[in-house]
Amino acid sequence: MIPDFLLTTTIFFPLLGALVLLIAASKNEDGIKLVGLTTTLLTFVISLALYAGYDSAATGFQFTQKLVWIEGLSISYFVGIDGMSLLLILLTTFLTPLALLATWNSVHERLKEYVIMILLLEVGMIGVFAALDLFLFYVFWEAMLIPMYFIIGIWGGQERVYAAIKFFLFTLFGSLLMLVAILVLGYFASASGGGFTTDLLALYDLAGKIPAGLQFWLFLAFALSFSIKVPLFPLHTWLPDAHVQAPTAGSVILAGVLLKMGTYGFIRFCLPLFPDAAIRLAPYFSVLAVIGIIYGALVAMVQTDVKKLVAYSSVSHLGFVVLGIFSMTEEGMQGAIIQMINHGLSTGALFMIVGMIYDRAHTRQISDFGGVAKVMPVFATFFMIVTLSSIGLPGLNGFVGEFLILVGSFSSMFLQSYAFAAFAASGVIFAAVYMLWMYQRVMLGPVREGGVYHGHKLTDLNAREILSLVPIVIFIVWIGVYPSTFLTKSAPLVKEVVQKMEAVKQGIQIKMAETPQ
Repeated sequence: MIPDFLLTTTIFFPLLGALVLLIAASKNEDGIKLVGLTTTLLTFVISLALYAGYDSAATGFQFTQKLVWIEGLSISYFVGIDGMSLLLILLTTFLTPLALLATWNSVHERLKEYVIMILLLEVGMIGVFAALDLFLFYVFWEAMLIPMYFIIGIWGGQERVYAAIKFFLFTLFGSLLMLVAILVLGYFASASGGGFTTDLLALYDLAGKIPAGLQFWLFLAFALSFSIKVPLFPLHTWLPDAHVQAPTAGSVILAGVLLKMGTYGFIRFCLPLFPDAAIRLAPYFSVLAVIGIIYGALVAMVQTDVKKLVAYSSVSHLGFVVLGIFSMTEEGMQGAIIQMINHGLSTGALFMIVGMIYDRAHTRQISDFGGVAKVMPVFATFFMIVTLSSIGLPGLNGFVGEFLILVGSFSSMFLQSYAFAAFAASGVIFAAVYMLWMYQRVMLGPVREGGVYHGHKLTDLNAREILSLVPIVIFIVWIGVYPSTFLTKSAPLVKEVVQKMEAVKQGIQIKMAETPQ
């Protein structure tokens, strides 16, 4: 029997490592990195115990823990997980140590502060996925911004300050509107006779009583915050700057985990709390998702910087996730959840790979490369596997998510048009174009100047770098071949949400039929 406090231990264990580093000597670089890596690895091991103790057949939240925080407002430290949050917490604890390992020798200035920021960021990310109190969720959501702001702003590229401020302001603007909506929800609960509360489960029970007009505005307030984080077109402009300027570990975590907070928010909050508004606005958000899929792919095609190309590919891939969510079908939403995991693995690995070649050549310009596969054959092999995963090759993880999303959106009673799936499918073709074209120009062709690129002699991957990529490749193949391992975890949640949305849809149709024309 796994104790419930294990979830709280998972959330705050990285904080223990950060406290240890505060008293560590700044000059002991190897010791600092070892503390950071050990802490994140132990956090992953603890999260595996959550996976082992999770009952896939049960509905509702597990490992719940509730402690009164602000008694007068019924605000609590209330955490728990279901299948979706379990998978996203595992993704977070899996990628963080790999990001540190892959960039072991990339950061030298203020190393202690850098590792502390990574650990604090991990606390915020896990907390976001575990929070079942809206106020607590908001605290973790905002707290996570601070370490990422410093990671980009201190250890980033030449335009790091601009990118960090842009990232911070975009996210802060959306989250302030979400805070207003949280307060309105709390006061609505109070007006309904239950007293002010930000307890998510209590608000779920009140969702059907919220008037349609109020639902519309509350939905938009939450959705704006989540759309910025995804990022959904046209709110995506902060992402390429943040990715390009962030250090490699920052890019891995930003793409692998932070972007999923937006799509997670849609499923956890927007659909269950405001079902009427979600149904009415589903076609509009699906249009934005399809535009993002195509726009992100087309812009990625013309990039000259490998890292910027991967950044724009995220806009395209996350468009698929949003489309799957708003299809509100079991296939579409299951595809969206597994595609969150797939994107975290594939794009996280791509950013690691870009960081590895940048550490050697000190350039990310596609035109500066060519024939790298002959100089770095092991690197080329990993790069090809991850590239094929990103474009959705059958047998690898990307195919599973995109196929389920397209099936779900094609058959959705909420979208009522095959056009969404048809246009979204073009994104798969475009992805193959920009990824394979990039791979061809960088990896194939004649070797440049005897293996000297941009004045630097390239060497193949070392054991540490291989060790950081192998676990991701294992999961890329695992999910592609046998996705049921992970789909069964999220199935009860998806079924419950879809049934609720279908019931609300039928209620809307009955009201419309009864309304005199």
